[in-house]
Amino acid sequence: MEITESVPASKVGIQLDFIKPFEGHNITEFTLTPQGDATQVNWRMHGPAPFISKLMQVFVSMDKMIGKDFEEDLANLKAVAER
Repeated sequence: MEITESVPASKVGIQLDFIKPFEGHNITEFTLTPQGDATQVNWRMHGPAPFISKLMQVFVSMDKMIGKDFEEDLANLKAVAER
């Protein structure tokens, strides 16, 4: 994981390289949008999709598979930011 872009109070870009369970190279972006006294955080990941990934998307809901992890990590980010 390498931070490739940082715009204060707005955006963080990360190069994310996986080795297991299969190799993957993706860009992850956190965008922060002020909303009154709060901040909306969007977490997006994109990159090349090899055949196995495309096949998995037909049979497996990625939201169901990793959605809980994203929600848990965003909750952890919120807890740290509110300290």
